[in-house]
This record gives sequence, C-alpha cells and structure tokens, in this order.
Amino acid sequence: MSQTSGQIICRRNVLGDGGKAARFAFEFDGRIVHGFVVAFDGGVFAFANSCPHRGTELDWQPGEVFDDSGLYLVCATHGALFEADSGKCVGGPCQGASLVKIAVDVIDGDVSLRVGRLISAQPPAMPAPALGDT
Repeated sequence: MSQTSGQIICRRNVLGDGGKAARFAFEFDGRIVHGFVVAFDGGVFAFANSCPHRGTELDWQPGEVFDDSGLYLVCATHGALFEADSGKCVGGPCQGASLVKIAVDVIDGDVSLRVGRLISAQPPAMPAPALGDT
C-alpha cells in the first residue's frame, strides 16, 4: 500500500491512549477495506478491522477494540490479544499472526490515511463533560 491520499480520518485529540478507536473504510486496489485507528503510548496506529483467526471484526461495539486494561487490542469473538502498536497476536487462537497495518500520518493534529481512497470515517464520540464542568 503506497499510494498517497492524505484524507482525514479524525482529529488526533479525539483518540485517547487505550481508548475508543476511530473506524473508517477505504478503497484500495479495487477492494473495500474496513479499518480502525487507535492511540497507544503516545503514538497512533491503524489496522484492518479483521482478526487473522476468522476474519471477524475486532470491536464488540463500534470503536471498542481495547481490553479492560487499555494495553492490548482484543478480538471480541475469540478473545485474541494483539499488541496495540505492532498488531502482533500475543495470546489466543491466532498467536504469532498479526493484524494488517494501515499507513496513516498525523499532521497538524489530523490523522490522515496515507493510502487508497477514504470512503467513510467514524471518529469516536467525544465524552460528555462531567456535571459541573464548564
């Protein structure tokens, strides 16, 4: 995947480390690919939303791809655990396999797709302010 597109998926500030993912879809080489982008350890990482074990989407609810600790990505179907920065499976039925990485950049606070043609993007909802916050 090497075609530059620079299309904005979301603002970086809507991605909290270990929090909800932004979901997106793009066309590449005539195929539609569904993906997600997450923040982890100060970086931003994007992957195809497809578990290498069975091809099911990872998130159990839209954008919910992290385990309870916020340290690993988890497949909602089989419980496989993946490193959030590399996508390598470190536990579960696909151990040793990896999620497919998708090239993104962060420029001027925007997370942009570096390849293909962006079709849709669904950033995570901003959390509601706590009562008493102004």
